[in-house]
Amino acid sequence: MVYHRFLAALVAGLCLYSGATFAATLSARATAGVDLQARLKEVEHDPKLSESLFKMGAKVATVCDSCHGQGGNSHRTDIPNLASQNPVYHLEQLRQYAMGQRHDPFMEGMIKAMNSDEKVGMVMFYASQKVTHKPIQNPALVTRGKVLYESACQQCHDEEGHGDEKLARIAGQQPVYLNAALKRYRAGAGTRLDARMAANTKKMTDADIDALVAYTMSLQ
Repeated sequence: MVYHRFLAALVAGLCLYSGATFAATLSARATAGVDLQARLKEVEHDPKLSESLFKMGAKVATVCDSCHGQGGNSHRTDIPNLASQNPVYHLEQLRQYAMGQRHDPFMEGMIKAMNSDEKVGMVMFYASQKVTHKPIQNPALVTRGKVLYESACQQCHDEEGHGDEKLARIAGQQPVYLNAALKRYRAGAGTRLDARMAANTKKMTDADIDALVAYTMSLQ
């Protein structure tokens, strides 16, 4: 009798878990074809909806805290900050992960499990957060990096490194992450190929990249 009750409870629990997982999958699939950029614009023009999705995004972001840090300030130098990132740019990166244009098994799985409003709410939340800046450790390196930035990066990423809807904010970005990204562009490796980035980094030495990263970290 005890065994039968235990078996019944186990089956009920499995069914409940499977049902919740199935419902989440259906939710994500149902919104897979939604134009995220159009949805973001719609939300931005509806204060009540904007507030609702912002709160949803804040909750979703807590799942990302273990890697990207609370409020999008990563506690690991090899994982990017999401704080203050342009929401249009950020949404495009989510779309690329979902479509397999950017590759990371963990990220792809996480993003595919989210519905469109969760994605929109999340990027809105992160866009509102401030980057926590670290004190300058090597002023001479930063000064050298400033010269490189002004000649190779400023025209696209803007004077303050804030980027725009098509280009990433790099001001205050995590150093190991940014250093590796620049070297991938220089090598023409990986899935994120970009002719402009390749041309601008082609002649940079490792020391140049170190200086450039030091300077972008100092930007507010």
